[in-house]
Amino acid sequence: MGYLINNIFRSSFDPLSVFFLAVIAVVSLPSAVYSVGYMKGRYSSGKITLGWALLILFAASMALVVTVKNAFSFIIVWELMSLVSYFLVIFDHEHERSIQAGTIYIVMTHIGTAFIITAILIIFGHAHSFDFAAMKNACLFMPSGTKNLVFVLFLAGFGTKAGIVPLHVWLPYAHPQAPSHISSIMSGVMIKTAIYALIRFAVMIVGVESTWWGEALLVVAAVSCLVGVIYALMEHDIKKLLAYHSVENIGIILLGVGASVLFIKLSMPLAAAFAMAAGLYHLINHAIFKALLFLCAGSVYSATGKRDMEKMGGLIKVMPWTAATFLVGSMAISALPPLNGFVSEWLTFQAFFMGVVSAPAGIKIFMGILAGVLALTSGLAAACFVKAFGITFLAMPRSQNAACAKESPFSMKLAMVFLAMLTVVFGLAAPLILKYLVRVSGSVLSVDTSAAGFTLNNLIIAPRGSGGIYLSPSLLALGLIVIIGMTVLAVYAVWGRRRLTTGKTWDCGYYPAICLDQGGIPPVSDRGRDKLDPRTEYTATAFSKPFRIAFDFFLLPYRKTEKIRESFYHVKSFKYELYTTPVFKEYIYQPLLRAVFKISDSLKRAQSGSIHLYIAYIFITMLALIIFMSRF
Repeated sequence: MGYLINNIFRSSFDPLSVFFLAVIAVVSLPSAVYSVGYMKGRYSSGKITLGWALLILFAASMALVVTVKNAFSFIIVWELMSLVSYFLVIFDHEHERSIQAGTIYIVMTHIGTAFIITAILIIFGHAHSFDFAAMKNACLFMPSGTKNLVFVLFLAGFGTKAGIVPLHVWLPYAHPQAPSHISSIMSGVMIKTAIYALIRFAVMIVGVESTWWGEALLVVAAVSCLVGVIYALMEHDIKKLLAYHSVENIGIILLGVGASVLFIKLSMPLAAAFAMAAGLYHLINHAIFKALLFLCAGSVYSATGKRDMEKMGGLIKVMPWTAATFLVGSMAISALPPLNGFVSEWLTFQAFFMGVVSAPAGIKIFMGILAGVLALTSGLAAACFVKAFGITFLAMPRSQNAACAKESPFSMKLAMVFLAMLTVVFGLAAPLILKYLVRVSGSVLSVDTSAAGFTLNNLIIAPRGSGGIYLSPSLLALGLIVIIGMTVLAVYAVWGRRRLTTGKTWDCGYYPAICLDQGGIPPVSDRGRDKLDPRTEYTATAFSKPFRIAFDFFLLPYRKTEKIRESFYHVKSFKYELYTTPVFKEYIYQPLLRAVFKISDSLKRAQSGSIHLYIAYIFITMLALIIFMSRF
């Protein structure tokens, strides 16, 4: 037992592990505080105790994943993390959708684990040890083709957990069904452990073998960015919308990591360290604002019992704290200055510009295209959260649940406000944080970054040292405050103090029937007193229509209509439904499932129930093994 503890479950606290431990703590602690108010009154005391036990075990397993230094123990704690998160996904097991989501999740995560184990066993065959240091030394002498195979296996295995396209299929099912504080940890931290593992195994242990590794990561990242944000734009389920944005932001993180891997093979070590730091910065920033958004979504769900934005509206009046913190999170994920999401995406842009300036000709074009993809992704994300915030919190309530909603308890508000404040802190303190992250990336890539001048005076970010473009988040924030203040003063100076009047929103000239006189015209005394109907409000479907038209080549929309007639000339009711085709499910996973079931049906014939036939199977298998072993 002592040998197992000392040699298998040894811990590593290098800069990369310490950074990920900080990410786990930053998200898990406020989520735990949030759960006090979220679970009270929703679950029985026994289930609340079970939930706390699973939450603590979940956080501990993630901490072990990022600290163990032995591949055998890594697989054990990786599986522990997967199993605990599965039980948390099906925590509301009385709902059929929770069971379905958990099943999809556990199947996909074990498929990914199979790839990971295969890659680790290939390295073990050369190292004859599971120790990270021994495996790293063995990889120095591993054939190039074997290294490439191991990289592909790691990318597929860890990419499944991270939710990269097309391995993301489990994510929009699992995240919405888990309790909201668990969704915040899964999206904010758990999927990031896959990024840690990819960096640890593919970059630090195996070692970057070829430039195509970085190019493959960048292509996968770009596709994940666009697919995630396009699907998010079409969603009306607020938690599912946030889940698709996890796919998008994992892509943004991998843009930085992929650029770093590419630069290291192009002999651009400082650019590689900067790109890796940009990826790690967006990783912790996404952990903060995505955890915040999931907690806000949980607050809305707890108050209304709804996740469909079309059934909400008007919540800003009854849930001001939730609305304010959701707005901050929406601004951060939309990369608006001076919040943290803006800074990390700006750093990623600068990493691409380094490639445009210093990389070979073909790579210059590639980097320019990736910068365009990131810009498009940011714009679409901003549009998506205009929809999410506007439809959810503004206008009038669209359901009785929304009209009767109340603000969340203190513990839930405290967690949301804390994370909202962190989005501001991690934006304004970017130069200080970047200094630390550059040291982390330097240790990952074995690059000396002590002389790298990426920051100036702890206030200014200078990606190209003494020349080029600069960014000071604190001065930018001060400038925005000055501009807003001067605008308010200018408006006051021009129009002065005028009496505030309140009136109804104009509704295109429609008036209630009770106000009409005999001539069909509303009396002067009743004009403007019309009662607006929530059905006349702008909807999420209407908002996303231009984007659905623009991306119809990918979304493949189709319609279903149903008319119920009283007679040939009179329609009693008309039902119109619009859907988009789930491309990856329709053309990849469903055909694969059909093939698996078809093979399974054919194999059932071997189960005849005859003991003699089973003995024959055993005999043939033993004979084949004897022949196989005799050849070695």
